[in-house]
Amino acid sequence: MINDLWYKNAIVYCLSVETFMDANGDGIGDFQGLQRRLDYLAGLGVNAIWLMPFQTSPGRDDGYDVSDYYNVDPRYGTLGDFVEFTHGAKQRGIRVLIDLVVNHTSNEHPWFQDARSDPNSRYRDWYVWSDKKPANADEGMVFPGVQKTTWTRDEKAKQYYFHRFYDFQPDLNTANPHVQAEILKIMGFWLQLGVSGFRMDAVPFVIAEKGPEVTKPKEQFDMLRTFREFLQWRLGDSIILAEANVVPKDNVKYFGADGDRMQMMFNFHVNQALFYALASSDARPLAKAVEETLEHPQTAQWGLFLRNHDELDLGRLSEKQRQKVFQEFGPDKSMQLYDRGIRRRLAPMLQGDRRRLELAYSLMFSLPGTPVLRYGDEIAMGDDLSLPERNCARTPMQWSTEPHGGFTKNDKPVLPVISGGAFGFQHTNVADQRRDPNSMLNWMERLIRMRKEAPEIGWGDCKILNPGNNGVLALRYDWRDNSVLVVHNLNATPVEFDLSVGLGDKGETLIDLADGGNSEADETGKHRLLFEAYAYRWYRVGGLDYLLKRKEV
Repeated sequence: MINDLWYKNAIVYCLSVETFMDANGDGIGDFQGLQRRLDYLAGLGVNAIWLMPFQTSPGRDDGYDVSDYYNVDPRYGTLGDFVEFTHGAKQRGIRVLIDLVVNHTSNEHPWFQDARSDPNSRYRDWYVWSDKKPANADEGMVFPGVQKTTWTRDEKAKQYYFHRFYDFQPDLNTANPHVQAEILKIMGFWLQLGVSGFRMDAVPFVIAEKGPEVTKPKEQFDMLRTFREFLQWRLGDSIILAEANVVPKDNVKYFGADGDRMQMMFNFHVNQALFYALASSDARPLAKAVEETLEHPQTAQWGLFLRNHDELDLGRLSEKQRQKVFQEFGPDKSMQLYDRGIRRRLAPMLQGDRRRLELAYSLMFSLPGTPVLRYGDEIAMGDDLSLPERNCARTPMQWSTEPHGGFTKNDKPVLPVISGGAFGFQHTNVADQRRDPNSMLNWMERLIRMRKEAPEIGWGDCKILNPGNNGVLALRYDWRDNSVLVVHNLNATPVEFDLSVGLGDKGETLIDLADGGNSEADETGKHRLLFEAYAYRWYRVGGLDYLLKRKEV
């Protein structure tokens, strides 16, 4: 079962081909450049690479406006380059996941152009149309403040078309069986070229009912089972990682009561609580969020993240909690986006404080689920708030102190490389950090190795312990007679606390996974621990028998 469910204990690395490495010198990242960096990613220790959109696109929404699902955008290379990349990744034991953007297409896609040109087109019903502008057209926008409506009139079609996102991204009528068949065909095509699965974009919108008469759209969950079945027929261990920001009571609807729908989902609920915990030094809402999302089918898994390519969505926090996170991490309006989130990268949000950065990543890696790391996080890259909307956190990877951070030899990179200041490529780059044993990069490699050596986190039962301090989070994982305990102090001051409750027998010893040191119970059988400000520890829980076995090995 472990081999089939590889994603339960993986480390996923998310990157954009466009901004990762440019090999041909045109200023745009490409698959040949990515191929050259595979050894770097293998050395980092990642098991899977998640590629953001790279298919043919006008590029008005960072590739999420697809105009050809069966090709690579010429700026990034060819299908041959893509296959060379997937083959190289496989040689290094790295799987490839790609973005599957099927809620909408670009308005330049041939399907939409054909659909708008002729009411009798076979593609007309592949999109969602209305003769009149629906009464609720000005509700439900994904990008409030930037987007004005969800229905736009097309003069050629002489009808309004539905678009949950920008007006250049008409929604596909995913209830149409022909559209569903095409989605399966798209998945089958890329599976054949070497991918191990998909990160499916905007899943609640993909499966929602669409139409001018729909006021409260219902989700068509059977669609998810269809996708899952197809994947498993074609490639047994392929997966879908769903982007679905839903409330905990709906989780099982996406995973399936029997685990027959999505294999993985991003845990937005925990992500938002995590940032509130970091902002307030209060671990209780995070512990509650973890507890609320523990229940899921055995074959299912959460995807855990800190920051991603979008804004940090805080929409599910209370108003008071949201304002606290804004105050701590994005106080200026220029740092906020869509009235609900923060558009910064993590390192500048935490003011480059190494202690808090380590705490945050250690926390994310040790929560129940599979860690998803974003490119540049391993070196604590910054952001460029002068760039519009979410582009501020999508700047090119910083490889060295060479011009443009070694990303390209062209004088005009696709986006400006961050230059100057603490987060500029002159001070924050891979080459310098590789040579420094105490760098963020080398620390991240050690963290990834430690996470791999604790499969209990991915597979085991999680129990939330009560250390008696609101700023301390303690989680215990038990799996196959082995136990791991992870403890984080979110307080800005040192704390002493008692972990006796939840540790069990008096003879149990806490063995630090990072330095091998032991923590023994006192003569009364209590485990009292003293943690510095923002300190964290990963322990293996073992009594005398465990220590004897360890010495034998």
